[in-house]
Amino acid sequence: MVLRDLIGDVLRTLWSHKLRTFLTMFGIAWGIVSIVLMVGAGEGLRVGQARVSETLGKDVMIVFHGRTSLHAGGARAGRTVHWQDPDVAAVQAESPDCEYMIPELEQEDVQIHSNYNNAAFLVTGSLPPFGGIRSINVGQGRFYNWDDQREGRRVAFLGNEAAKQLFPGRNPLNENLYLNAFPYVVIGVMEKKKQDSDYDGWDANKIFVPFAAMRRDFPDKPPGTPVTFDQLLVTPKSVEQHEACKREVRTALGRMHNFDPNDKEACPIWDTVQEARAFERMTDGMKYFLGAVGMVTLFLGGLGVMNVMMVAVRERTREIGVRKALGAPAHTILKQFFFEALLIAFLSGGVGLGVAYGMCSLVNLLPMPQYFAGLLPTWSSGLIACGLLGTIAVLSALYPARKAASIDPIEALRFEAGG
Repeated sequence: MVLRDLIGDVLRTLWSHKLRTFLTMFGIAWGIVSIVLMVGAGEGLRVGQARVSETLGKDVMIVFHGRTSLHAGGARAGRTVHWQDPDVAAVQAESPDCEYMIPELEQEDVQIHSNYNNAAFLVTGSLPPFGGIRSINVGQGRFYNWDDQREGRRVAFLGNEAAKQLFPGRNPLNENLYLNAFPYVVIGVMEKKKQDSDYDGWDANKIFVPFAAMRRDFPDKPPGTPVTFDQLLVTPKSVEQHEACKREVRTALGRMHNFDPNDKEACPIWDTVQEARAFERMTDGMKYFLGAVGMVTLFLGGLGVMNVMMVAVRERTREIGVRKALGAPAHTILKQFFFEALLIAFLSGGVGLGVAYGMCSLVNLLPMPQYFAGLLPTWSSGLIACGLLGTIAVLSALYPARKAASIDPIEALRFEAGG
């Protein structure tokens, strides 16, 4: 039997049992759709959360100062610890696994006004890498640079909402802004962003200035001193080094300020890397669970294929007997039924993949919630679905085909369908 005759015979057989074939194909197609959509939903949730988390900063650790809770070096517990300017270079030198280490000083009671409006915003000063570390993207103009820092220039970068309030309906670039009567020149405005977490307020409602200008014009207030600042922003050289980086920072600060490095109350750290990993583990578990549900559906579809083929073998027992009596070899019978089952499985699987990816594309055209990036099917989920489909197709085809090929022609000719 040539391939063309084989295909024609298979298609005629499937067409003669349209409803049964359709239901079986629907089961397999739905299994493929379930795997792709469920894994895509889990991936969309993971990516959406990661994007929102990065609005605070990518792989950043915020090191706050606190109060000691453990005795160390003869010093009593309950002391207040403050970070100082010399700490930055000293801790950086003792922390080879850390890439950036920059101070941040803030004031929330600065009197702010422009030539057009007054406002009350948080003023924060840091070093130029602050913009990249904290995901503060430039919408207009520029962020302050190292020349601004070295010369202590009175330049200001505005959050987008601060710019709207201080310069309503106007372009704020190169305009004067007065902070406690000190004239600052606006050099840039932040690009609008969706921020879901913060440690001192939304970035859209802040004014960012170079650390040198902040230190000179708005020094820390008691109980701080003119050389203390509010928090230290730290990033590891890689995600894999973040635990080592955090340990090195605590050890160095503990040595300089005489507290136990294990005292987390003295040196509380908001670790966004650890939070991101925890959420990733949760979404991975969700993806595996949803994928497993789809796999069970796909497996049940494979059982459906096997059941259909077993029924087909039973209904066509006399036909098989006649063909074998006329000299048809067993491998020809096996090949026909095997190909029939494979055709059902792969055709329905191809339809399922097409429907799944099409649904993902259509859904992704809609506006998405803040924490959901859409249905994002991955190549791995598609390959896993195809691999499972191939395995199930072969297994569901092999047994019925072997059973058909092993039928005794004499017994087959005696067989009465439905008997």
